[in-house]
Amino acid sequence: MRWKIIFNLIFALFAISLFIFYWFVPFRTIEFGMESGHSNFTLNDSDNGNMQFYSRMRFPSPQISYRIDNCPLQKQDNIEEAFEIISDITLLDFYPKNYGEEIYVTCDSKNRIEGGLFIAGEGGPTNITKTENFNVIFYGSILLIKESKCERPNIAIHELLHVLGFDHSDNPNNIMYYLSSCKQTIGDDIPELINRLYATPTYADLSFENVSATMHRRYLDINISVRNNGLKASEEAKVIIYVDGKNVEEVELDPIEIGFGRTIGLRNIWVSQINVEQLEFFIDAGFEELEKNNNRIILQIKED
Repeated sequence: MRWKIIFNLIFALFAISLFIFYWFVPFRTIEFGMESGHSNFTLNDSDNGNMQFYSRMRFPSPQISYRIDNCPLQKQDNIEEAFEIISDITLLDFYPKNYGEEIYVTCDSKNRIEGGLFIAGEGGPTNITKTENFNVIFYGSILLIKESKCERPNIAIHELLHVLGFDHSDNPNNIMYYLSSCKQTIGDDIPELINRLYATPTYADLSFENVSATMHRRYLDINISVRNNGLKASEEAKVIIYVDGKNVEEVELDPIEIGFGRTIGLRNIWVSQINVEQLEFFIDAGFEELEKNNNRIILQIKED
């Protein structure tokens, strides 16, 4: 009788050992894949033709700061009038700032000649970040060399439009033609494009750039990349991970600047169930975004 008790005890210990081994030790690896692909940095060039240096160039906000430095009164009046003219026909609003400006304006009293032509001025964006939605201009500069002899400050307007991302035009009657004359006009297409670009509000836009996951029996390894493709820095947020609808992990996200991202690597997340059909990743952001539909990604088990 005693040997039966010992035998049952040994059998029970053996069964418990097998159960623990089965429960915690991985026998196979499961890989997950996205239901659909997610491309990054896809910009539609047809939105603006060849009007800009790069497609969809804009400052983060339609309220754009500037500082004028070392300019005589006439040239200062020219550029301030240029700001006012563009403000009147677009959604843009320019305002002076003592430091930390987005557009820096300076002047040169010396005539300059290049290729046999007098250079009237120079201007353009000098700091650009490419996101999925826009080429975001953070900083631009204008150098005014010649005073405008026209009723309207065409030279200053020309250089300001360069800072806003506009390239030269092949039309001699367009203000963006490489040679300046008083008869040139802005036309309707430039303000129409500006208004179309700046109609998009100045919001952040967090989205998943890459997500991959591998499950070793009951342990889950995850790699996540989150990027801010918006027009302002994001606030604090978090990524929530679901396994077949059950919340298994939450990861805090610090604020992310425009065009920047975060990479998150998680290892050995324990999952209570054996058979997993689906993983879901959700960016929980309690602030306005350009797009909320890109805050969720679902991964399915890859078929062998």
